[in-house]
Parts: sequence; C-alpha cells; structure tokens
Amino acid sequence: MTLPMLPIWTVDFVGSSLMIVISFLCVYMAVYLFLQDKENAVWIYFLWITSGLAFFALSRGIGHIAKDLLIVSGHTDIWKKLRPYSGAFNTITFILVASITLFFERIWKIYQTIIRDKQALQKSHEQILYLNKHLEDLVAERTLKLKSSEKKYRRIFESSRDMIVVTDKKGLILELNTAGSSLLGLAKENLLQKKHYLKSFFAHDSDWDKIVTQLLNQGYINDIETELVSPVKKNIRYVLLNGTVEYFEEKEKNSNLKEIFHFLVKDITRRKTMEQQLLQADKLASIGKLAAGVAHEINNPLNIILGYTQLLLKHEQKGTQKYEDLRIIEKHVCACRNIVNDLLKFSRRSKTQKQFINLNELIKEVIKVASQQFEFDRIKIETNYDPNVPSMVLDGDKIKQVFMNIFMNAKDAIGEDGKITISTNYLEKKHTVEIKIQDTGCGIEPHHISKIFDPFFTTKETGKGTGLGLSVSYGIIKEHDGDIKVFSKVGQGTTFLITLPIRE
Repeated sequence: MTLPMLPIWTVDFVGSSLMIVISFLCVYMAVYLFLQDKENAVWIYFLWITSGLAFFALSRGIGHIAKDLLIVSGHTDIWKKLRPYSGAFNTITFILVASITLFFERIWKIYQTIIRDKQALQKSHEQILYLNKHLEDLVAERTLKLKSSEKKYRRIFESSRDMIVVTDKKGLILELNTAGSSLLGLAKENLLQKKHYLKSFFAHDSDWDKIVTQLLNQGYINDIETELVSPVKKNIRYVLLNGTVEYFEEKEKNSNLKEIFHFLVKDITRRKTMEQQLLQADKLASIGKLAAGVAHEINNPLNIILGYTQLLLKHEQKGTQKYEDLRIIEKHVCACRNIVNDLLKFSRRSKTQKQFINLNELIKEVIKVASQQFEFDRIKIETNYDPNVPSMVLDGDKIKQVFMNIFMNAKDAIGEDGKITISTNYLEKKHTVEIKIQDTGCGIEPHHISKIFDPFFTTKETGKGTGLGLSVSYGIIKEHDGDIKVFSKVGQGTTFLITLPIRE
C-alpha cells in the first residue's frame, strides 16, 4: 500500500516557504536592532547569525520546493542531478553559521573587556565631572577642617600650663606658648623682633649639649631635670624636659631646616622648694635630737668649771696675773655655756602659747630693745607699718625672737653707718601679712643662700655666732604655718620676707 505523496509535498512546500519568510523577517529585525546601536556586539552577532540562518533557510527551502516541483512535473532525473549540489550548499551554509558562532565567542570576550574598560572610564569621567563641579566646595570643606584642626592645636598650645617650645638644632626659638613666655620672661612680640636661643636660658650650657646629643641619637628625651635662668627675672627655675625631634624629607625642606625640636617643659620649682623644706625640717629634727644630748653632756662639766673658777676668784686679789687668768677662763666658760643654751633652745620644742597680738606693736617693742645697739653703730631704722594689719594669733615671745635674730644679723652685716628698713603689708585677698626686713649690708654670696637656714651654718668669725639663730627662726615661722624667704645681692644688701597667715 502506498501513501499518497500530495499532502507530504504540500506540507514540505508550505514549510519551506514559511522558513524562508521567517528567516528574512529575523534578518529584518536584526538589521533594525543593529541600526539602533551599531556598537552593540550582541546586535552585530544577531545580524550575522540571522543572515547565516536566512541563507541556510533560503538554500534548503528552495532546494525542497524545487525538488517537489520537479517530482510532481515528472522531472525526477533532473532533481537527482541537482540534489548533491543542494546538499553541499546547505552544508556550507551550516558550517558558515557555526563559524560565526565560534568566532563570536572570542569577539564576546573582547567585547566584555571593552565594556568593563568603558564602564571604568565612564565612572572616572563621572568622578572627574563631579570633582570639577564640586571642587570649590571640597576645597572649602577641607580648608575648614584644616582651620578647625589648627584652631584646636593652637588652643591646646596656648592654654597649656606647661611651657611648649619649638626650636631648631641650634636652639633658636621658633614657637613659644604663653606659659613659656611667662617662664622665660619673654614677650611674644620680642620673638619676632629679635632672635632668642633656648640654650641661653640654661643655667649650665653643658645641659643643652647633652639634650641635643640625646635627641639626635634616640629621637626623644624623657623627664630630663635641669635649671633655667630668666635674664629678665634673674631667678632660677627647676624644670623637667620632654622632647622629640622631627626630621624633614628632602622635598619638604624649608630653607636650611633639617631637624626641629619640640619640647614640653614642666616647671617643678615649687616641688623642689617643698622637697628642700622637708629636707630642712628633717635636718632640723635630727640635729635637734643630737644637740639636746650633746648640750646636757657638756653643760654639767661647764657648770663645775665655772663654779670652781668663780670660787677661786673670790680668794684672789684683783690685778694679779692669776686673777686675770681666772677671769679669762670664766669669760670663755660663759661663752661656751651660751652656746650650750642656744643648743638647748634649738632642740627644745616648748609649747607654743598663742594669743591675739598687734604685729606692728610687737615689732616696735623689738626695735626699742635693740635701738641702743643700732644707735651705737650709727644704723638708721626706717619703718613703714600698714595700719590695716589686723590683730593676729601668734606666740609673741617666739615671734620677737625671730625679729631679734634677723635684726642682729642685719646689724652685723652692716657694721656701721647703714640702714634697716622694716615694713608690714596686709594682703587681704590672700588673708596674710607680709613683713619685709631690708638692710644695706654686705649681702650674701649666691652659693650661701640655700644654706643660711641650716643649723650651725654661719659666715661670721669664730666666736661671733653659733649658726643657730636663723635655724630657730625658720622653725618658729613654720610652727605658725608661715614662710620665710631671703633675697640678697653681694654689696647691695639682704631682704628677708616673712609671710604669716591670719588665724581667727
């Protein structure tokens, strides 16, 4: 049984025709998309692949239509001759489509790279456009931040209670804060008008050389204790130095600067003073215990010697050599006993008996007692009493002893024809009274200043002083929670400044 061929030929003819039409519609669509974006690799590939498929559809469709027409018309032998050529053309067309696909795989990778580069360029382009558009705002914002940072640094720099100073390698001061200006006694405007070197403020030049060496070797220094001297205030300040060194790169060099030193300097003068006072108090306590024991051991034999000497004097006729020798013995024994009594006074802490006393009147009483000795040596006494000084709670006898010791020291320093000036001043805000005693004597050597309150320290000739007067005075003032300081210049005189608090 043979199936009828007409339906098959009809389907084959219609299908081939539709395949040709559809393929060319695809080519039309690909051309349309390609014209919309000629640089898009997808549309290029789509155009190529649809074109290849259109040729394949055209070749195969025409081949099938020709075959059906030739068979129906009875020209089968012609189809048999054309069929190999039709198959070969179809094969070539299929290979062409496959080649386009394989070639596009490489093109696609290149296209992806191009797309990424394009996106990166686009992003960079957008950033550049943004920066160009907002550059002024960004610069203004950055400038504002820099100003804020500089303001914070400057505020810390200026408000620091410790000295902050920046110098070059030679010690030339480049920057100095307010605390540093006060410590060194330099006005800020002077830094601009005149060069100042930090080295010149060191009490010892070798200290600066050691600091520079250490900074250059290890890059920093920690807690170096040294002394600074202000040429204006003429006083020594004890300080702790901390510092670092900053090196400039070749491209950052400004002028001839290669290293810059940054120092943080803490004033420890008050602490050192307190340490010295504690040491002084401890020394006084130790020597007091020793003095008490020694005084008692010496006092007994001295009393025996003095007693027998005076007994022998009663039986000797005045004017004889033996009588004069005994008088000399008596005189020196009495001098020794006075020294022993001073030792006992120094070591004995008698109970302080305080009461309300008018300080101005108390000083007048002491001057009255000592006035005869002052007049004998032609020493003038000038006084300047503050009438506002209130009554104070003091141990009158002990405070008199302090003033008498200082007056006698002033008298000995002057010798003859000099002046002692005594003044009182009520400092209401500090709730204290200052007593200033100035003389026109010979002054005290600088290296003796720190020792004058030491027990047994004296610059007087042997036999003229025990070195205990100022030590006792120092202890009495401290018992009253006060302070005593001394200022002196050789050849210009000495000033004692006593500060006493007002107690109710």
